[in-house]
Amino acid sequence: MMMLKTLDNAIQVLNCFTAQKKAWGVRELARELDVSHTAVNRIVKTYERNGFLTQDAETKKYQLGLKFIEFSQIIRERMSITEDILPIMEKIAAKTKESIFLTWKENNDGVTLAIAESEERIKFSVSIGTRTPLYVGASCKVIMAFLPEEEQLAIIDQGLTRYTEKTTTDKIALLNELKEIKERKWCYTHGEYTDQVFGLAVPLFNKHQQVIASITAAGPQYRLTHKSKEDMLDIIKEGAREIQQIIYNFF
Repeated sequence: MMMLKTLDNAIQVLNCFTAQKKAWGVRELARELDVSHTAVNRIVKTYERNGFLTQDAETKKYQLGLKFIEFSQIIRERMSITEDILPIMEKIAAKTKESIFLTWKENNDGVTLAIAESEERIKFSVSIGTRTPLYVGASCKVIMAFLPEEEQLAIIDQGLTRYTEKTTTDKIALLNELKEIKERKWCYTHGEYTDQVFGLAVPLFNKHQQVIASITAAGPQYRLTHKSKEDMLDIIKEGAREIQQIIYNFF
């Protein structure tokens, strides 16, 4: 049991390194995780010896090490599917004039795997690798809607963080919303994860009809009208059908 607790702490240390927070001191990590300074120091030193973390000589803070480049290359090779999907996404972006995102389910999060950016001067941007909880935003909610109810409840029971005033944090309201999304087979949100930004998403499935991803258009809310929303949804659905055939060959 003690070994499992140590392993869990070690994993949580790595989870602290994000696009928003790239460097951590040992005491910062200890406070963040509510773990003893000694334990965290032992973990980061082990990671450093094995190339998973590197320490800045001046700030003494730790950052992710070059070992992750090896892992990222392995993942890129496995996910070469994005190279086949990206041209379709670019076609959708050209037709909708909005940014298009491929979001993949990983545990309880959605991870951005590919982006076809809008050519408009004002557009919504996100980085590849961005991780978002499945209960917020169109790209993630449309995935969560097709999960088994017990999996939905497990996600909800871990807590719902409010990102904006429009984030749904009520359990019953969220479950009802997920049912509606599943019935219509697409999801629309606005200002839920980022203020003044809309998302319009459809789910993607493997050959066993299990939801594994989504394709989403996102942009500034002021640019979307009822008519453009309907037209955009048709374009996304058409592109999703093409993407779906590629996914079937991989999964």
